[in-house]
Amino acid sequence: MDPHFEDISIALYRHDSGGQPVFLVHTYNQREGAAQRVSIVVQRMRELGGVAADVRGVYFPCGRAHERACRRLFLEACKLGPEDAAEPKPLKIFDKKSNGDLVLSSLGAGGYVLTGDGEGEKLVQRRRAVAAGLLKLGDMVATDLDTGRMAFSCGQSHDELVGLLLGRALNVRGADREQQLSASRGQLLAPSAQQP
Repeated sequence: MDPHFEDISIALYRHDSGGQPVFLVHTYNQREGAAQRVSIVVQRMRELGGVAADVRGVYFPCGRAHERACRRLFLEACKLGPEDAAEPKPLKIFDKKSNGDLVLSSLGAGGYVLTGDGEGEKLVQRRRAVAAGLLKLGDMVATDLDTGRMAFSCGQSHDELVGLLLGRALNVRGADREQQLSASRGQLLAPSAQQP
């Protein structure tokens, strides 16, 4: 449900086009301006997450799906109104639990390392937790969680995408709950299938 345009429903659909995963941002609403709003969401996805777009939909230039990350990107793009600026997030964020900055650095070939201010066991635990959040949200693979190293299996860097995901990786459970609520909004479920 889009709070920025008359609560229309906007959805993200995955399909394969020529062997490449492509995501279609779509609404069935025929109201005047609905197609324009969908175009704005697509543009925001391009600006926030570095995806490419054409008449087929949005896709990652690497040719991989990165499905969980694309769903998160879609949700973040939908949160922005037509006048809101959409700038890529930095690869650095303040973490209250470790009381310092966490920084993602690209290692090339799709690899990243997460470092932070300070030292000691608390920083190691926090770095491990945030790295695990990035692995889950970004469909990444761990290369060495203890040192905060991870990578995209496609072998390409996605700086805009990991910058966006970094803020959500601080609280991955909250991000998961938000995604589940958003996905179930507008669906009719039997009482036995509803969450309390």
